[in-house]
Amino acid sequence: MSQSPYRNNFQKPTLSDRIIDMVILTVMVLVVIVTLYPFLNVLAVSLNSSSDTVKGGVTIFPREFTLDNYRTIFNFGSIPRAFLTSILRTVIGTVTSLLACSMVAYVLSRKDFMFRNFLSRYLAITMYISGGLIPFFILIRDLHLMNTFTVYILPGLVNVFFIFMIRSFIDGLPYELQESAKLDGANDFTIFWRVILPLCKPVLATAALFIAVGQWNSWFDTYLFNGSNPDLTTLQFELMKILQSTQTGQDAVNGNDMAKQMQQVSPESIKMAITMVTTIPILLVYPFLQRYFVAGMTLGAVKG
Repeated sequence: MSQSPYRNNFQKPTLSDRIIDMVILTVMVLVVIVTLYPFLNVLAVSLNSSSDTVKGGVTIFPREFTLDNYRTIFNFGSIPRAFLTSILRTVIGTVTSLLACSMVAYVLSRKDFMFRNFLSRYLAITMYISGGLIPFFILIRDLHLMNTFTVYILPGLVNVFFIFMIRSFIDGLPYELQESAKLDGANDFTIFWRVILPLCKPVLATAALFIAVGQWNSWFDTYLFNGSNPDLTTLQFELMKILQSTQTGQDAVNGNDMAKQMQQVSPESIKMAITMVTTIPILLVYPFLQRYFVAGMTLGAVKG
């Protein structure tokens, strides 16, 4: 009876194979520890009593569990409004920026667009040359965007880096799809909305994550343009003021109440609690975009 040619594919692993597997497993465990430990340490310090934190030695478990650090942050009346403003600017800014960038990218990907090369070079120049902070501030002032919510959206509406990234993805799509849609009577807007955008989910998810993180973490534009308007303050700006008050010991944010509350916590505990407050929303969003994000990050690595 002849021996099956497939039996050799199921041989027992040799000693060298087991050693390689153990080395790989050890390396992966070390990578997981190095990756998770800083986050768990920050979480433990944020949940630990401030009086105990100053002693040091907190690892990944709080010695004296408490929520006082988070209560101190959210006890200020401006935090809920600032939190809502940050959510709105992140959602609206991400959606509008994705729409604007993808529309420009689609136009630049069209080979029949007469000014394709000229406009691409013009946009590329803006990635290396800018007018600076003072001309930008004067522009925002002259456009009457000071003390408005629009200042969070319009300046970041078009990002050249994401335009080129989305255009590269569109260039990799079969052009026959657009030609087929044209034969069916579809116009350019229909092709863009019903053919191109659904196929661009990976690159759009990648760009969306970067844009959302940038919008969520931004505070300097609030400081420049809306710092005097409590109705338009953002979470990052308010947390930055709280952090500064704990580090300097000055009553810089909210009168004597602020000073009294800051006496009950340590700067290190507040810093870690602020870090968790700003990080957790992004961590909650990432799992929903992870599949598309991985595909978008490998854009251009493999050409079929």
